[in-house]
Amino acid sequence: MTRERLELGERGEALAFEEIKRLGYTRIIKNYRCRLGEVDLVARDGDVLVFIEIKTRRGRPLGFAKEAVNVRKRKQLSKVALSYMKANDCCDVSARFDVVAVSVGGGSPQIEVIKNAFDLAYG
Repeated sequence: MTRERLELGERGEALAFEEIKRLGYTRIIKNYRCRLGEVDLVARDGDVLVFIEIKTRRGRPLGFAKEAVNVRKRKQLSKVALSYMKANDCCDVSARFDVVAVSVGGGSPQIEVIKNAFDLAYG
């Protein structure tokens, strides 16, 4: 991955982190990793455990970022979420997947939090 793409991703993650804090999410864990993969953020929204994928694009509408969470990515995120829940003894907790779409470049960044963006993906 190029340095420019890494910097873009880091900027998007910082903007997304600030936005979800502003929305009242708590107990935020950044870049949770396990042998199955990674999820950008794990947080609480009230009593709900939230697994958050951040997609950042430069100079494109938010729709391009949202569409980047394809079926393959959903399956991978689902596996990581289940692993997290098992490892942290929270399998009986309500959980959901959110996507934060960030568009930067050409003025103020645009940020959209899509709550309950997709269901647990099996297979």
